[in-house]
Amino acid sequence: MDDRIVEFVRGLRAAGVRVSLAESVDAMHAVQALGISDKKIFQESLRATLIKEADDFAAFNELFPLYFGSGGPPMQNAMDDLSPDEQEMLKMALSAMSGRLQQLMDWLTSGEGPTKEELEELARRAGAEWASSQQEGRWVTRRMLQQMGFAHLEEQIEQLIEMLQKMGMSQEAIEKLLGVVEANKEALAEQAARQVGLQIAQQRANRPDDLYGSDLMHKSFESLSAQETEILRQEIQRLVTQLRSRAALRRKRGQRGKFDSKGTIRANQRYGGVPLEIKYKTRKTKPSLVLLCDVSRSTESVVEFLLRLTNEMHDQVSKMKSYAYYDHLVEIPADVKHELRHNRPEEAFGIIRQMLPYRPYGTDLGGCLEMFSEKHLNVVNGRTTLIILGDGRNNYNSPRTDLVKSLQRRAKKLIWFNPEHQTRWGTDDSDMLEYAPLCDAVYVVRNLAQLATAVDKMLAGG
Repeated sequence: MDDRIVEFVRGLRAAGVRVSLAESVDAMHAVQALGISDKKIFQESLRATLIKEADDFAAFNELFPLYFGSGGPPMQNAMDDLSPDEQEMLKMALSAMSGRLQQLMDWLTSGEGPTKEELEELARRAGAEWASSQQEGRWVTRRMLQQMGFAHLEEQIEQLIEMLQKMGMSQEAIEKLLGVVEANKEALAEQAARQVGLQIAQQRANRPDDLYGSDLMHKSFESLSAQETEILRQEIQRLVTQLRSRAALRRKRGQRGKFDSKGTIRANQRYGGVPLEIKYKTRKTKPSLVLLCDVSRSTESVVEFLLRLTNEMHDQVSKMKSYAYYDHLVEIPADVKHELRHNRPEEAFGIIRQMLPYRPYGTDLGGCLEMFSEKHLNVVNGRTTLIILGDGRNNYNSPRTDLVKSLQRRAKKLIWFNPEHQTRWGTDDSDMLEYAPLCDAVYVVRNLAQLATAVDKMLAGG
């Protein structure tokens, strides 16, 4: 138990809870004195010794059942309520099923769900090792259940009922069986969610120098606390200064231009090809920008920092237009940029929400691309760098890749900033694998360091 408490403390620290060595020792002494037989007293003893701030209760309550729970609610054995003949009917019906679905139905009827090792492997195959937040954990859990066969479960249950009815099982027995299957279905889903949550917490605790190190620049936007987000907002000005200096240096070098081999050869034909006159290609280093920003709840943080960076560097671009999209598309007004410059993101997104009210699963990127092409196409020309910020998810609406192709041909460059890890592209309602080949460049922007690098490359024309 001491080892598990040590792991729990590491999990709390990785989640942003400050726990000193002395407080860890106090927790050990409390458990030693009060014991672990009464789970409520055990939980309260850890909470009293490890938690000092009210804001940390949420992290404690989230992690405690993951580290000290039983892995989820127990499952029931459907055979217990069936007669020997009915048990035989059920076994025969289950044996007629195939592969993965047979295994799932075995779990849901026998009461013996997957082992801990099987759950760990299922979570790994579903992408738990790439997840770093509870939001990503919910996505991994859904994918894990899909891999188990939950997507076709209702259809299989109907087939099972039909087979059992043909075999002569009574309706009363079938209803009892269905009640057990439904209860086990919920229990198995809860077990999967807890397993994913535990693996994410353990990975987070074991990689402090990666996403969860002291360098907040490399910490995922989704994992930032309110306090950490505020700290990063103060970093914007320092970042802008660095990016502006790099842009100015590039522009100074660009005043002379880049060596033009063809121009030099042509100019020196009169000298018999001897390169007496060196020619250079000069180019404008200030791009014209058009931003299309997904303002769904999952991307708000990335949008905020992108708009802050680009608006603070307005002197490094010749022209800039910004649009927000959700279920439809609107131009971002000057009020939003004003609030962001004055470090008031809540007010800025309040203005956007008035124009684009939130509703669950409302994103329609394809429809917004159509609206942009119909009403705002004139802002894109051969000097424009078009940036689309979004996860490429359409809620199963048409992706309108034809419009992306058209915009890419019309613009100087089409660049995509995606806040999702590449392993999630193409899953569920993501159309990113269709969009990516149509872009001149695609950047993953899961943290401020990646976002700043992407903006710097964009300004450099890379």
